[in-house]
Amino acid sequence: MKSGFVSIIGRTNAGKSALVNSLLEEKITLVSHKQNATRRKIKAIVMHEKDQIIFIDTPGLHQSNATLNQMLIESAIKAMGDCDLILFVASVFDDLKNYEEFLTLKPKVPHIIVLNKVDLTDNATLLKKLNDYAKFSEYFKAIIPYSCKKKTYKKTLLDEIVKYLDEHEYFYDPDFLTPSSQKELYRDFILESIYENLSQELPYCTEVMINKIKEKTNLIIIEAQIITDTNSHKAMLIGKNGSTLNRIGKDARIKITQLAQNKILLKLYVVVKKNWQKDEDFLKKMLNYEE
Repeated sequence: MKSGFVSIIGRTNAGKSALVNSLLEEKITLVSHKQNATRRKIKAIVMHEKDQIIFIDTPGLHQSNATLNQMLIESAIKAMGDCDLILFVASVFDDLKNYEEFLTLKPKVPHIIVLNKVDLTDNATLLKKLNDYAKFSEYFKAIIPYSCKKKTYKKTLLDEIVKYLDEHEYFYDPDFLTPSSQKELYRDFILESIYENLSQELPYCTEVMINKIKEKTNLIIIEAQIITDTNSHKAMLIGKNGSTLNRIGKDARIKITQLAQNKILLKLYVVVKKNWQKDEDFLKKMLNYEE
């Protein structure tokens, strides 16, 4: 048997989190059309025949001087060294600038390019893009088209990944979906619901903290804080007569119920913590940041 770790790297909105969910065939990672939605590294355990692949979903690579975004970028770069293989995920519609910037980071482990969202284009466009990447063939081990919705070439991709893993006993119980904690998964589902229900910049001024999880026979009770930076943002999160907060809670409860396969009672509270995005100690705690 083989077992190993694969970091998923790419720009924001390349479809990295959707790829993880697609390969796992279970939703465990936050997916949003908004940029920089992924803040924490989430691991997913995919069994491929007798081999175990542990995928690490990472924040998107981007340019920013903000404290929060700098820490997200550092987290993604660190993940490039803490694995056996890198999947560089790019949309079929992207130019090659992001890949060229990735190569300047001089990854120390082999990498495969996953050309994502191929179901949204035609064969001529796909072939042209494959030809564009061909000039970099000395750097990557393979380039594989993929559709997260249709799971096109899923077996081909997993077969290719396994080639670069070492023979090793399983790192985790093969029946597990993820070694990430309930708190991490539930927190990101609530954050995803905030992204879905609030427009513009407000989700970027918001973080989620799980205060308590209490499990009963047929019920999981979750108490969580939604943290934001100003009283005006707090009012927007709550909405008139609590309408926005109720909508966020309903959406998050549906997501958590599907994963937990149990009835969920979700209690959400909105609190203000000014300048939380610049508080490095707070951010390290919230992002599970590793030095």
